[in-house]
Amino acid sequence: MRVTLADPLALIPGFEQAHREQSARFPRAAPRWQPVHTVYVPADRFGPETVAEWGRDALELLTRHLPGPGSLARVFGVPEEAAARLHPRIAAKLAAEPVEDLRVDFEDGYGVRPAEEDRDVARAASAVAALHAAGTLPRRWGLRVKSFADGDPGRSLRTLDGFLTGIVERAGRLPEGFVVTFPKVLMQDYLYQFADCLEALERGLGLDGGSLRFEIQVEAAQTLRFLGPDLVASLGGRLSAAHFGVFDYTASCALPPHEQRLDHPACDHARHVMQTAFAGTGVELSDGSLAASPSSGGTRDVHALWSRHAELVGHSLRHGFYQGWDMHPSHLVSRYAAVYDFHLRHHAEFTRRVRAFQERRAAGGGVMDEPATVQAMDTALRRAELALGSP
Repeated sequence: MRVTLADPLALIPGFEQAHREQSARFPRAAPRWQPVHTVYVPADRFGPETVAEWGRDALELLTRHLPGPGSLARVFGVPEEAAARLHPRIAAKLAAEPVEDLRVDFEDGYGVRPAEEDRDVARAASAVAALHAAGTLPRRWGLRVKSFADGDPGRSLRTLDGFLTGIVERAGRLPEGFVVTFPKVLMQDYLYQFADCLEALERGLGLDGGSLRFEIQVEAAQTLRFLGPDLVASLGGRLSAAHFGVFDYTASCALPPHEQRLDHPACDHARHVMQTAFAGTGVELSDGSLAASPSSGGTRDVHALWSRHAELVGHSLRHGFYQGWDMHPSHLVSRYAAVYDFHLRHHAEFTRRVRAFQERRAAGGGVMDEPATVQAMDTALRRAELALGSP
């Protein structure tokens, strides 16, 4: 064909550099395993039996209050056929791996205990080492330290140092899957200061450079202002995730207590900003929690809690947040019910449509899929496989 420009690449001499920067800042990577939740346990209530106890408690609640697929269908509003697949899957999960991601909490769930924190740090490190030795340490695990915003970074770092040092001394190494949660990030400088401390700990403990990664909590409206891909790049790969903190965030927006909920429009805005800021960077996103447990041991109250929690988990999933916080063993039942239903509900349809696109034929039903939609369905199928295995 005839063209007008003899050498179009000569007109864009900076293209190769820009494309290299694009590849570095926005790596194209297939979905990888991400825990469906993070379980937060106050440090003074954490021990080597905690994970097993959560699993036993959740399984007992399932057995007592959801004895079969019919009751599951009624509580969670899923079709009977789907409930028949979900019920045994949830029971098996609670028996085999009730907790995918664990945080020992030394912040809000623990409080200010200057006379006790060192002791509880040592106890927590011993418990983690025992879980590791027994092969029952969750795939992702770590601790939440106190915020620098509280004005006492020394306490935060002493806890982190004692925790890591105690584990390395007892286990002989740092087990895989570690991450530290850094809460209430009100100033961008705190992130760089914390990253420098992690680097110093790596040197002191003889760990590989970059092995200590952290996740930030987005818990105030002002935090949204400095989120973005430039922040990720400037932290040199140490930022692994961003977790939304619903109660501190809604309080920072001056919302009244009865409006402090995950499905409030203000929270939707914050989540969408987080998605925009970290899109394509590989930083994982997690939603917050429901701060409630069953008001009694009665079936009606347990079902009410499960119904509300599953509603919020579904809200998060529909908004593209595939992880959230669980604060009570009862949450495990509704978490897995909502997550598994979400991933299974459209699995057959997505499989059919992706295959039709690959075979260059019509999907049927009046559907005309764009490549971006097909890619999204393919990603959803991969995410489903990671979350629950091949359906």
